[in-house]
Amino acid sequence: MGQNMLWRQVFLLCSIILSFYFALLQPANAQVTAPWEVDALKAIRGSLVDPLGRLNSWNRGDPCMGNWSHVICYNASSNIDGYLHIQEIQLLALNLSGTLAPELGQLSQMRIMDFMWNSISGSIPKEVGNITSLELMLLNGNQLNGSLPEEIGFLPNLNRIQIDQNHISGPIPKSFANLNKTKHFHMNNNSLSGQIPPELSRLPSLVHLLLDNNNLSGYIPPELSKLPKVLIIQLDNNNFSGSSIPPSYGNITTLLKLSLRNCSLEGPVPDVSGIPQLGYLDLSWNQLRGPIPSSQFASNITTINLSHNRLNGSIPGSFSGLPNLQRLSLDNNNLDGSVPSNIWQNVDLSGNRSLILDFQNNTLTNLSTPLLPPANVTILLHGNPVCTVQNQQNISQYCQSAPVVAQEGSSDNSTLCGPCSTDAPYERVPLSPIPCFCAIPVYVDYRLKSPGFSNYVPYEDLFQKYLSSGLSLLSYQLEVSTFMWEEGPRLKMSLKLFPNNIPFFNASEVSRLRGMFTGWQIPDSDIFGPYELINFNPGWYNNILPQGTKSGLSKGAIVGVVLAAFAAAAILSSLITIIILRRRSRHSSSKKRSAKRISMKIAGVKDFTFEELSHCTNDFDDSTLIGQGGYGKVYRGLLADGTVVAIKRAQEGSLQGSKEFFTEIELMSRLHHRNLVSLLGYCDEEDEQMLVYEFMPNGNLRDHLSAKAKVPLDFPMRLRIALGSSRGILYLHTEADPPIYHRDVKASNILLDSKFVAKVADFGLSRLAPLPETEGSAPGHVSTVVKGTPGYLDPEYFLTHKLTDKSDVYSLGVVFLELLTGMQPISHGRNIVREVLSANQSGMIFSVVDNRMGSYPAECVERFAALALRCCKDETDARPSMVEVVRELEAIWQMTPGTENIASSESGVLAMGSSSSNTTGTPTASSASRMASSDDRYISSMEVSGSNLLSGVVPSINPR
Repeated sequence: MGQNMLWRQVFLLCSIILSFYFALLQPANAQVTAPWEVDALKAIRGSLVDPLGRLNSWNRGDPCMGNWSHVICYNASSNIDGYLHIQEIQLLALNLSGTLAPELGQLSQMRIMDFMWNSISGSIPKEVGNITSLELMLLNGNQLNGSLPEEIGFLPNLNRIQIDQNHISGPIPKSFANLNKTKHFHMNNNSLSGQIPPELSRLPSLVHLLLDNNNLSGYIPPELSKLPKVLIIQLDNNNFSGSSIPPSYGNITTLLKLSLRNCSLEGPVPDVSGIPQLGYLDLSWNQLRGPIPSSQFASNITTINLSHNRLNGSIPGSFSGLPNLQRLSLDNNNLDGSVPSNIWQNVDLSGNRSLILDFQNNTLTNLSTPLLPPANVTILLHGNPVCTVQNQQNISQYCQSAPVVAQEGSSDNSTLCGPCSTDAPYERVPLSPIPCFCAIPVYVDYRLKSPGFSNYVPYEDLFQKYLSSGLSLLSYQLEVSTFMWEEGPRLKMSLKLFPNNIPFFNASEVSRLRGMFTGWQIPDSDIFGPYELINFNPGWYNNILPQGTKSGLSKGAIVGVVLAAFAAAAILSSLITIIILRRRSRHSSSKKRSAKRISMKIAGVKDFTFEELSHCTNDFDDSTLIGQGGYGKVYRGLLADGTVVAIKRAQEGSLQGSKEFFTEIELMSRLHHRNLVSLLGYCDEEDEQMLVYEFMPNGNLRDHLSAKAKVPLDFPMRLRIALGSSRGILYLHTEADPPIYHRDVKASNILLDSKFVAKVADFGLSRLAPLPETEGSAPGHVSTVVKGTPGYLDPEYFLTHKLTDKSDVYSLGVVFLELLTGMQPISHGRNIVREVLSANQSGMIFSVVDNRMGSYPAECVERFAALALRCCKDETDARPSMVEVVRELEAIWQMTPGTENIASSESGVLAMGSSSSNTTGTPTASSASRMASSDDRYISSMEVSGSNLLSGVVPSINPR
């Protein structure tokens, strides 16, 4: 009867899984996106008016697998609930109208919500407050009205709120003081009213506070001076009637720009000498009274505008010590005394720099000395008594009424070359190193929202370098075709982005550039201030960019179904095995829970009791948990001797057999290398299987390459990690006894100790090297089922099932590409090997280099990229051996500036077991003879299983 019950359970499980499998194969309505998110997208689409049909793909197939236009989903590997989720909605400038649907709140894992530059009306739904993962809320340039929902103030991850250029009214909610991660408040050009909440002073991350052009009233909160990181306070064109500027604003040490123009302010001009980096001060069009403080302004200030006030007294001499001054506007006040004649003496007027001194409509009566300014200094004295006094030196040229001239300009593309081809929209690349080169550009409308200068021309070259570097382009690939000052003042630009010495970009590069702008990945600049993307126009490239699918089931969905089928089969097999094993275990002698399963005495590996490991983790308390995965949980423990360890505890149902558990421990006890994680001990009692490893306080490499890493790795550190990892793999291939193929080399399996020494971990999928054949030579491969991690798998191993040492080389090459770019191996359907290979073939290898790496030696990076791509060749024989990989990395290390020569103990390719004493980095290859003489060595081909240290682990506590 018991046997019948067992098979009844198996049959039921088979039925459930097969039903699930066949349901996946149904082409109609095949959806892998979370169903509630699909419904939400349909509701969002239904509330919008789309006259140009830009969202037509939103009514067929699946959003994530069916490639709905302007929708970006998370990588499937990051979803733990079995569904794909919406990561971004990018609806920039699509000529949409209608309203925002409350169903937006159902997209609870969205990071970027972009509806910029459309004509959407109605209010912002309060349900947006449910999107706790939201980082960028981009709603500027629409017709939104109503008040701001309080719920927005409880978004824990919000980095940027942009609602400017709408018709939003009502007060700023006090709940916004809870936005601890928000850096950018862009709420200008609305109809916000009431008092600025003093509670905003609690915001720890705020850098840009742009509230200009609203109906705000009351007083300016002095508490805002407590903002620890604020760079810009811009409150122009509000009505703080009768209020004065808080004196504490003169001591905001981080401030770069203070703009309070036309705010109905009274009282004195504050002393700003306590702001060491102040670059722009505008207090014009108020009712400020009294003298101008004589204290010194910051030396890097470019603009001082105190015009249209009621200031009196003389013009202070402190204005003469400002080398970067572009404009000093003191017009329309009651200033008297002499016209200063030395302000420009210390100003840098080289090149295309200039200076405007506007003293019009005051009561200046005389000249202390003759005015003899350089040609690029403009002095305006119209409306002062000095212009009507007889016998003054000839100053008539300074007394003319000067009209305001709007600054604008365009690039000069004059050339002696002939016209570009008309087969496509080719344009001349102005600064290309190839003479008369033509290419197809991408067009970008761009605006500086609060620049720190009055005259852009002297900053043209600096801006070109700043933006091209931020986009990972070469300087000549960026052209500012036109620029024009707008009310604000803001600086609007038309940009052209050109490919690097090839006629056109590939689709992935255009998508990357768009993502840099729309994801606000371009670093902020002190002098250029915050920017906004007005439009990204791919132009000709629209023909090659991915569009929405036309059928209900995309290729991606078909792949998903096939993978799901394999997963279903694996689950079915596992469940049947578990049921049978549990059935058998009831008849075993496992009732003696405290008895050891097998006696193990291995030198260097301690046999821990359950009580010892329980004690050192506070009975496996959650506070000691540092990660968990399919195998079980990993805890941080403190042994009695003070050693910190990582304890991997198998969860119920994942226990191995005693023989396999013993074999794994015995194998790992033989691995001794500074670049391999060490096994310190184990526990096998009370139905428990635990492995005890050395603790790696700096976690895994993947964490340090993510965008959320607090301190990015520089190039020498990345190269050092690559070299250490390679030495660990080389040891496994040539010096371990017996040699091992790792089979799961990836960034998350490379751990970093307290000194950032890289150590390879996780031998759960490893295989021992093949048995020698009768002639004494090994076949060179192990025939085995394909296992590993997508994105790292050797293509030839995947096709032939022949695992070789070059399979590890391929996986390690992918890790090298991660170190180079910071990218994931597979992200948004893009493969890192193809992306870097494409960039290299088009001569744009530096465009994919991780911009968080900082400065780097170009020749070393090129050589490192070339090595990584050789490791990732599709053909096994085309890849280098691990000996060659280490040799090349050592050569790159020695030519990298800022690194010391490798110590002799590490200089050889074989850090352990090598007889070489060479200190110049020239490797030896003793491994070849070791393998050739392995006739008498018994090498088992059994698969090593179960160690899996931190593999697939989802960290719950940062191990650092």
